[in-house]
Amino acid sequence: MTESTGVSVRESRRVAPYVAGAVGVVIAMFLVILVLANSGDVNVARSPLLGKPAPEVNSTIIDGGDFNLERRKGSWLLLNFFNSTCVPCIQEHPLLVDFAAAQKTIDDPVEVYTIVNDDNDNAVRAFFRANGGDWPKIRDDDGAISVAFGVSKVPESWIIDPNGFVRLRILGSVTEGFLEEQVDLLKRQFAGIE
Repeated sequence: MTESTGVSVRESRRVAPYVAGAVGVVIAMFLVILVLANSGDVNVARSPLLGKPAPEVNSTIIDGGDFNLERRKGSWLLLNFFNSTCVPCIQEHPLLVDFAAAQKTIDDPVEVYTIVNDDNDNAVRAFFRANGGDWPKIRDDDGAISVAFGVSKVPESWIIDPNGFVRLRILGSVTEGFLEEQVDLLKRQFAGIE
């Protein structure tokens, strides 16, 4: 018995499991991609800046004074690119506050700096007053700092070693314990332990 297409029922039954299997594989691959894409906001990213001197940063601090990244050599630095209306920035902020507080209690702490991306000084002050974070907030009014670092969107964080070299680029919000783990690893590598 044949159907109007000329394919026998027997042939259809023989091919059907393969078609169903292929469809199942495609669906499974889609689900894996979907899960991996949403498995966390943290993404350690590549950058041509990794292992190279950090870009020059000269700007002003929102609460007064000048900031020159070169003058911070000798310290570990975390530059966190931020906007007070950015939902992921708001979500990660308590973790940054905890991280900064913990760093103040150890030898060789990481200094935290916020690079304010396209935001109003008063909005930034109000945000930090309400949510904590007593570290310097650096203006990036013309976007030059963001461009120099190749920031694609906020939040984005960069870790710079005491010699002024870029060691890590983090896309998206940090998660609990992530910064501590990464900094510990980088410090051990820097000291030649790993």
